[in-house]
Amino acid sequence: MPRTILVVDDDPHIRQLLAFALDKAGLGTIEAEDGEAALDLAARHNPDLVILDINMPRMDGLEVCRRLRATGEIPILFLSSRDDEIDRVLGIELGADDYVVKPFSPREVVARAMAILRRIAARPPAVDENRPVLHHGRLALDLDGWHASWSGEPVPLTVSEFTILRTLASAPGRVFSRDAIIDRLHGPGFAITDRTIDSHIRNLRAKFVGIGGLDVIETRPGIGYSLGNCAGEAG
Repeated sequence: MPRTILVVDDDPHIRQLLAFALDKAGLGTIEAEDGEAALDLAARHNPDLVILDINMPRMDGLEVCRRLRATGEIPILFLSSRDDEIDRVLGIELGADDYVVKPFSPREVVARAMAILRRIAARPPAVDENRPVLHHGRLALDLDGWHASWSGEPVPLTVSEFTILRTLASAPGRVFSRDAIIDRLHGPGFAITDRTIDSHIRNLRAKFVGIGGLDVIETRPGIGYSLGNCAGEAG
């Protein structure tokens, strides 16, 4: 069965444009014209991905993202008509997996949506007691189940956050440049800013610091990021 994408935008032309492009890529779509309708459709249809406009009347995309994140980890791709990078970074920090700035190419939106869907395709439908788990200090990553935990306590992560953490944990002694992390997220040559990676890292740190994970990710100035000791101690 085709995966379902919820397209949320108050502009019917944009919804129609994206629905056509996604349909050509073999993806099913449902549409919502505002935030309240989006939450209702998300609850009833459980889509595989939400493409979400930030600037909408009644309930903006940031609030929709907050409410979706309070109930689950559905992937979110933001559409932003605002040219202020702070707004876009805020969207990432709320839990969105990526963003595209208007005016955009429908092909770019489809490419970014497909990249997110590829990253969640490996999630198994049932629990497997023998699936691989990567341990480093107090950090544990269930690689097939896409779950992270700290000292046994679950840490809810977005698809992008988990992929970044898994990348760092795959080689604890290695420093990964931002470009190397982008390649792991989207593939070589994908257009995304360093600021987006920094925002994902900041969001990851905040989630772990809140439960005592003070040393999960280390910054190497001018180089990139590496996995910390994960012992729960400040560096």
